[in-house]
Amino acid sequence: MSEEKIDQLLEGMNELRLVTRAILDRQDETDAKLEALTMEVHQLKGEVAELKHDVAVLKQDVAELKHDVAVLKQDVAELKHEVAVLKQDVAELKQDVNVLKQDVAELKQDVALLKQDMADVKDGQDRHERVLETLALRALEWNAFRLDQLRK
Repeated sequence: MSEEKIDQLLEGMNELRLVTRAILDRQDETDAKLEALTMEVHQLKGEVAELKHDVAVLKQDVAELKHDVAVLKQDVAELKHEVAVLKQDVAELKQDVNVLKQDVAELKQDVALLKQDMADVKDGQDRHERVLETLALRALEWNAFRLDQLRK
């Protein structure tokens, strides 16, 4: 085999090594991003669980308020005062529910973004795999070509 061919092979192998290193580095970055996204999803799940608990507490509070209203009906003067308090509480609960609805909508958007990010990561990984396959095929073709040349 001529020295020129060996130099070409070595150059090709070096290029292949550099491309493979770049792909592996990119895969490491992709893995890190995926891990970060996974952590964010877990955090969001925890926050959703907390919101569900808060809603349950609010429902319990509303049930208690209904009971209090039934008891307060005995005294008309107290009823008027308590009705005003209950109206304020209901308004606050409505505001809280609206805030919770907004939070849920934002969480849904975040989940959609996470899904898109995951799809992007998967696409990137698929592209890397195709590049690796192409490089492997080219290496095999190069070896076959080299063998053919050696036989001649």
